[in-house]
Amino acid sequence: MGGRQLASKWLKTEALLTDPEVAPYIPQTRGLNRENLYSMLESYEFVVVKPIVGGGGYGVIKINRSGMGYSITKSLQTSRYANFNDMYQALLRVKVRRKYLIQQGIHLARIQGRPIDYRVKYVKSGDHWEFRAMVGRLARQGLFVTNLCKGGRLLSCSEGLRRSLPHISSAAKRNEMRHLTRKCTAILERHFPGIGQLGFDYGLDYSGKIWIFEVNTRPQ
Repeated sequence: MGGRQLASKWLKTEALLTDPEVAPYIPQTRGLNRENLYSMLESYEFVVVKPIVGGGGYGVIKINRSGMGYSITKSLQTSRYANFNDMYQALLRVKVRRKYLIQQGIHLARIQGRPIDYRVKYVKSGDHWEFRAMVGRLARQGLFVTNLCKGGRLLSCSEGLRRSLPHISSAAKRNEMRHLTRKCTAILERHFPGIGQLGFDYGLDYSGKIWIFEVNTRPQ
């Protein structure tokens, strides 16, 4: 059940970037190396570094740049470094032994200081696709990852949107997510025939812009 599984975040991101309508929804993403990390931290206040293969928030690290230097946050622990070199050496020590990618950091809309993102589950039934779930995932106090296995809390998509972005139409944003889900699924099916189950992770920033963080072919 579930059809083809595709573990690599990189391959899925590359496929989605081929579409000019979808590409603006995808945060800037590069493979992790010293030069890429340096230049992305010049462009963005923070980045998220995550294993190319893996889910559940496993191994995800947040790196901030500020006037005081750099910081690395993993789970509830943050360490600070005066310069890029020290921070990069520390990153090589704390990351798990897998290939990583760097993703532009997005300031997610929050509820009482806790970031929220959304999981949309889309499943192929016979020859058509149907929505099985659209839920908000509210991070545990103090954490930046929303994964339920890390203590995140589920709420309905509409409640999450209403409470985190009260000035924006939650119905319009749900429709935009549905449209994006259908569009991305069509692209992924062309590139990877045989997929049958997708989990889309969306985040909304304070302006209400939707970002596609990840597409899982083995959604929990």
